[in-house]
Amino acid sequence: LSAIEAERGRIAEERQHADDGIAEAELMGEEAALTLEELALQLEEARLERLNAETRLELTRNKARDAERVLHEIKLALHSAEQKVAELSRRGRELADRDEQLRERLETLAVESETVDEAVPEEALQQALAEREAREGELSAARDRLNQLTERMREISQRQHEANAALPALREARSDWLLKHQEARLAMERFAEELAQAEADETALLADLNEGVKPNALAAEIARLARALEGLGAVNLAALQELEEAKKRGEYLQTQSDDLNQAMATLEEAIAKIDGETREMLQATYDAVNAKMREFFPTLFGGGRAELVLTGEDLLDAGVQIIAQPPGKKNSTIHLLSGGEKALTAMSLVFSLFSLNPAPFCLLDEVDAPLDDANTSRFCDLVKQMSERTQFLYISHNRLTMEMAEQLVGVTMQEQGVSRIVAVDIVEALKMREPA
Repeated sequence: LSAIEAERGRIAEERQHADDGIAEAELMGEEAALTLEELALQLEEARLERLNAETRLELTRNKARDAERVLHEIKLALHSAEQKVAELSRRGRELADRDEQLRERLETLAVESETVDEAVPEEALQQALAEREAREGELSAARDRLNQLTERMREISQRQHEANAALPALREARSDWLLKHQEARLAMERFAEELAQAEADETALLADLNEGVKPNALAAEIARLARALEGLGAVNLAALQELEEAKKRGEYLQTQSDDLNQAMATLEEAIAKIDGETREMLQATYDAVNAKMREFFPTLFGGGRAELVLTGEDLLDAGVQIIAQPPGKKNSTIHLLSGGEKALTAMSLVFSLFSLNPAPFCLLDEVDAPLDDANTSRFCDLVKQMSERTQFLYISHNRLTMEMAEQLVGVTMQEQGVSRIVAVDIVEALKMREPA
């Protein structure tokens, strides 16, 4: 029982230790849940930043495409204008050449008009003048178109210059948005990897977010949680595994405890059953021995009384006290009896115990030494009574006891140092004494 109690105490300590480990693991699990919430908020913020960056990048790309399209159109218009200017320059040169030719012809005609007869037809002169005016009109129109194209070319060049001046800023903005987009993408991948390592449920985390959450409020909350985590110290990443091991250990210890409790209950039940059976058997044995002692004591003493008295309430723990009062004595304890009376009292108890489970043989060694002749005779009567079921072997030097025997075995020493066994069959010897 002490070993079981010790084992029960050890199991209780281990169970307490396991409960403490489970509580600590649950606390670490809560901290891990807070960390997962923080990561979810950071992921949502990164997604918002990525969305904003992608939107801004798309706008920048659209602007860059528009600028490139405008620049391309300007280049095409400039090229067309240059071609037209070249064409107009060519035609201008042709008209100038033609004008020069006409002028030379006019001069030639003027010289010829002076030399020719005034009777030259007026119609030819009018025709030449009309042709000159037409050519001069065409030349003036060509010059006006050349001026318009030159002015348009100047405007196009100015627009091209403005576009070229704005293009570096747009390229720099595009590079900035590309860097921000790359940073947002890397942050998203990192947060996604952290959530995957933490085995977080993104669907459940997104369900907790709403459109009313502000990024600034989330950033402030993340900073507060970061400070709280720093105050808590390092996070045990193996908390979930330790929690699982602690649960398994707790289940194992609980199983062991249940087995021990069941074994203890079975053992206690068996002990109670054994105690009950033992108490019944001991009570029956006590009553039987007490009854035999009340019978044998008067036989050995020729009267008187003797009994066994329990010294405690519980039969299993109580001691046994012998109350013996030979005839004519009122002694309170057996210590007041003589040596022979004590020997007879002990014989009555021994024979009472022996009578419960008699053996085929019983060996007595000098039990009659302290007895006088009267007590020896009563002892012999009791032995003869019990010899009906048991064969007695006894060692004695008393004449009365030896007379009770049916066969004697003695040791003699006729010569010094040489012993000899002599056996005598009393029954046969008595037959030999009878007359034929």
